[in-house]
Amino acid sequence: MADVNQLMEPSGSGVSGGIRVLALANQKGGVGKTTTAINLGTALAAIGERVLIIDLDPQGNASTGLGVDRKSRKISTYDVMVGSATLQDTLLETAVPGLAVAPSTLDLLGVELEIAASKDRVHRLGRAIDVLGRDIRPNGFTYVLIDCPPSLNLLTINALTASNAVLVPLQCEFFALEGLSQLLRTVEQVRVSLNPGLGIHGIVLTMFDPRNNLSNQVVADVREFMGAKVYDTIIPRNVRVSEAPSHGKPVLLYDLKCAGSQAYLKLASEIIQRERALRAA
Repeated sequence: MADVNQLMEPSGSGVSGGIRVLALANQKGGVGKTTTAINLGTALAAIGERVLIIDLDPQGNASTGLGVDRKSRKISTYDVMVGSATLQDTLLETAVPGLAVAPSTLDLLGVELEIAASKDRVHRLGRAIDVLGRDIRPNGFTYVLIDCPPSLNLLTINALTASNAVLVPLQCEFFALEGLSQLLRTVEQVRVSLNPGLGIHGIVLTMFDPRNNLSNQVVADVREFMGAKVYDTIIPRNVRVSEAPSHGKPVLLYDLKCAGSQAYLKLASEIIQRERALRAA
């Protein structure tokens, strides 16, 4: 992990006032982060939101899972991070009405070295979203979901600096809580130094198997540790959810009636409810 304190320089947040920006972050891999980004974005679009998924992971799995082949990624989030393109330049519409993606490429692997010496290195993404947020067209985005890499590096710090809140996918498996404290500390450091409005939107439990005693114990432990920050909705371990990315589709397009699809629709509804409560507070 990069030293967070070395990456940070005090400054205002780059969060756009007109768009709700959520970073999906967890430095552990294989927790369902990208799957959640794809399917939550699809579910939000299905209930009438206009959604952008920013693929900030060099592996580009969110882009692939939305059916964007690598040949189509002529302008990517790498170009945004190095300042050679705007987010608007990268946008590709998906097969889901109301859902667009800013795709990623392996070039992102080298971006940290390229911008490390820049004073604005932690604000690159936030400022790009700010510019996008000033778009006054009727089809302007209402939600931006940032799919972060599975590490707490400069890309993730950019995502946290650019966001209103963090959504943390957590798998219902052994060591689920391992690393969560480190992520929470990083979020707090970013809040104090860079983005005063940043908070934890919620923890979403993924890969739940009700037949597994360990899964049930993990749910109990996480709810005890994080309390109301844990969403009521739990994403089950589901074959159709696992199959969908290989077809370049969100599971809601692949099999709307499966348990995984229904869970993501329920999660989207719960997130909207939390958003309303936050705005009313």
